[in-house]
Order: sequence, then structure tokens, then C-alpha cells
Amino acid sequence: MKEHKRSAHVILTSHSSQVFKDSLPINWGAKTPKERGPIVGSLTDTKKRNAIGTHSGSYAVYRALSIAQGKYSTSHKPDLNNTESPVKIGPFPSWSDPDKMVSIDPWGFDVPFHFKEYYENGYDVRPTIAVTQAHLQIPEIHQAIDAGRLKIDGKIINENKDIRVTKIALEPVWYLPGIAKRLDVNEGDLRKILFQETGGMFPELVTRPDLKVMLPPIGSTTVYVFGDVKDLSNPNVELTCRVHDECNGSDVFGSDICTCRPYLIHGIEDAARTAQRGGVGFIAYYRKEGRALGEVTKFLVYNARKRQKGGDSAATYFHRTECVAGVEDARFQELMPDILHFFGITRIHNLHSMSNMKYNAIAKSGIEVINRVSIPEELIPADAQVEIEAKKAAGYFNKGDAKAGEELQKVKGRPIDE
Repeated sequence: MKEHKRSAHVILTSHSSQVFKDSLPINWGAKTPKERGPIVGSLTDTKKRNAIGTHSGSYAVYRALSIAQGKYSTSHKPDLNNTESPVKIGPFPSWSDPDKMVSIDPWGFDVPFHFKEYYENGYDVRPTIAVTQAHLQIPEIHQAIDAGRLKIDGKIINENKDIRVTKIALEPVWYLPGIAKRLDVNEGDLRKILFQETGGMFPELVTRPDLKVMLPPIGSTTVYVFGDVKDLSNPNVELTCRVHDECNGSDVFGSDICTCRPYLIHGIEDAARTAQRGGVGFIAYYRKEGRALGEVTKFLVYNARKRQKGGDSAATYFHRTECVAGVEDARFQELMPDILHFFGITRIHNLHSMSNMKYNAIAKSGIEVINRVSIPEELIPADAQVEIEAKKAAGYFNKGDAKAGEELQKVKGRPIDE
């Protein structure tokens, strides 16, 4: 008999007095994991759940297919022995600030340590953050070494030209009251619209107002750290940062219609160079393909831009996206800085981003940005000139690379803690 059968009986209630007694309370923003309480989004015991949605939400349907075929046991609990982080992270004051951390769970890594008592008492508490260490093999970095822009030092860059990094994967965990406040919307309206626009996927959004945490079915974020992770929280250590939104066509396959991969690689090179001179580099890769509108929408927009009368132009670059999708950008950068606050970052010395939305979100969250670095002109593919001109016309930040270097030297010429 297949093990995938699970009771279809689901209790829906809007009365907190009817909550399962084994469902633990969550005190978001508490200073210790014990005070905050674990987030239980697993399905091995539904009466213990205290969150809407499920872990690895963007892959939940694939997991369901495995269960349907009898290839995955619904009673499986992960063996987390030896899965702990190889480096220590936090806690930082931002972890207990409910206004700074609303879209990830800072206590979501090393859960057998943070929530040992619950874990040992049968609660299926699963990590939403994982940390490991690895090497990166990037052709453009090899070229930068050959050109003398980077050096082999045996510490950041190995003899075979690989870069040593610490990698951190972070799944989204939404504290709905905090999300509503961050976006300046009513929590009730937010829950209702999330319910409606996911086709009623999560009834608890409207039937269980007592459940305040959601594990949304969206992609995760990966962070690559060059140098010592603990230096990220030291405002006196130079930090070079690139916050990058996914672009599969360019990042992976090298499509030349945009500047995504060149800008990403430029950020990686500068992050490694910063680490080699005693600082730390930070690359955050957010799964927000096609301005969080998806790759199908992106390709439709490409066609519409190229076929319009007069051909592709900077003047209609963003307009065509809005015509197809209904909005020109759905990334909501207001949630992006949470990842930075997880590492205790309070100052970024070199921010590789032309996006004012990203910069404004970071600055508004209380993180100081000293220097902004735009993509050097020589790295812009010929077919991406329209994109750059459109961004400049729309008011995106742009500063010549030489001038950016001069500004950086000014920063280095004064005490960093001024």
C-alpha cells in the first residue's frame, strides 16, 4: 500500500480559541529563539503546524507528484545530523526588530540547535536557511586573473583560479503583519488578495487570522560571501555588494539583450578584489525572473518591442512591459533588504546597482550606502544599449567607472567610521 494517503479532513476556523493545542505560538521579533518559537510548516503532523503554506514552497508541487507516485513518504522527517552551518552568523539586533525582518526567518538555520527542545520532542522543525562553503569556477574571473585585475593568493583565489566562497540559501518566510506594514496596506486586504490571486491555494489566509506566518510558493535567495562572513556586520570593514535579480537568459546562457550577466560578473570580480584587500564581498541572487513577471512575459515583451513601428527604442522599453503584464515591475524591492539585515549589515561601501528602487529600499531600511557603482560602458553588449539608454532616461543611477573609482579613493582616504 502506498504511503502517500493523507486524511482529506481539514479544519478551517476563524476563531483562535479553536486552534490546535499543539500549535505553538510565534512571537515575531522576540530576542531569543525560545521566546520567538519555532515555525512549523511541515505536514508530518498537521495539528502542530503554525504557518500557512509549506517548506520549499516553489517545489511543493513536485513533492506532491512524488507522493502521488508513492516515491516519497509523508511521514519522513529529515535527519539534520551534521547539516549545521560551518560558520557562525548572528544573532544581530536586526533579528529582533520586527520592522527589519519580515520576509525571512532569522532563526531558520541550525534549527536542531536553536530549537533543540522542540526538535527532540517530536516537532518537525525544518530549516529555511542553509549555509555551506564552495568554490566558483567562472571563465570571466579566469580572464580577470590573466589580465592582472585579480591575483591568485591561495586564500580568496586558489591556484586553479577558483574563488572560495561561503554560500547561504534563504527561503522566504513572511510575517504577514510586517509585510502589510512594509507595503503600507491593510493586513486583511493583503490576506484576501493573496488568497484570491493564488486561486484559493491557501484558505488559511482568510479562515485562520491567528496564523501570522506564511511560507509563500516563490523562489528562494542565494548569497555568496567572499571573505570572512563575520566582517559583514563590521561597518569599518569595506563591503562591496551586488543585489542581483535573476535573469536566466543572460546569467546562465549569455544572452546579449541585457546587461545582467556582465553586471553580475563585474560585481563578483569587485567582491573578490575587495576581499583580497582585506574587505568582504557580498552577492545576493534573488529569484525574481523577468522583473518578477516571469520568463514568458519577458519573451513576449522582447517580441513586442522589436516588432513595433520604428523598432526597439529606449522610449518604449518599459511601456511595452506594462502593456503585456499590466505593470512594468513587480519585484517590490521593499522586501529585499531583509537579506542584508540577516547578516547584520549596517554599511555598504560599494553598491553595484543602478536601480534607485534597490538603493532607496536599502537606505530606507537604515543601511548606509557610501558609494554606488554603475556598470562600465565597455561591458555593455551592443544589443543591450537600448536597455541602458531606457534606464538612464528613466532616472536610473549612472556614474562613469573612472569617477566611481575616484569616489572610492575618497572613501578610502578618510576614516571609515566618520
